[in-house]
Amino acid sequence: MLFGHEHVKRYMETNGEVGHDWQGTTVLILTTTGRRSGLQRSTPLIYRRDGDDYVVVASNGGAEDHPSWYKNLSAGSEVELQVKADRVPARARDASAEEKARLWPYMAEVWPDYDSYQAKTDRPIPVVVLEPRA
Repeated sequence: MLFGHEHVKRYMETNGEVGHDWQGTTVLILTTTGRRSGLQRSTPLIYRRDGDDYVVVASNGGAEDHPSWYKNLSAGSEVELQVKADRVPARARDASAEEKARLWPYMAEVWPDYDSYQAKTDRPIPVVVLEPRA
C-alpha cells in the first residue's frame, strides 16, 4: 500500500500511473513551500474536481493539529498540483463557510473517514480549494 513519501515518489516517477487511483478514490500531489525551510514539500492528497477547481481536505487523520502542508500555506498560497502527468500552478484558499457546507459531504462521499476524523477533533477541519492558474 502506498503512503507518504513512497506514494509521492512512485506517483511522480510514473506520472500518476501508480498512485493516482488509490483505495477506491483519486489522489493528486500537492507541492507547497515550507514555511520555515523554504523548501518544496510534496504531499499525496485525495481530491475531487469542483468545476475547474480541485478540492482537498486538511484532515490530518483527525489529529488536533493541522497537517504540515496546510500550515505551509501560511507562507504563500501559490502551490503546484500534479494530477497524473499534468503539473499545474494553482492558488490555494480555504473554502468559504457556504462552500464547505456543500463540499464536505461531496468529499466524504469518496472518503467517509473524513466524518470520523472530524468527530475525533475539536479543530474544524479545513476544506481547501485549489484554483488552477493559466
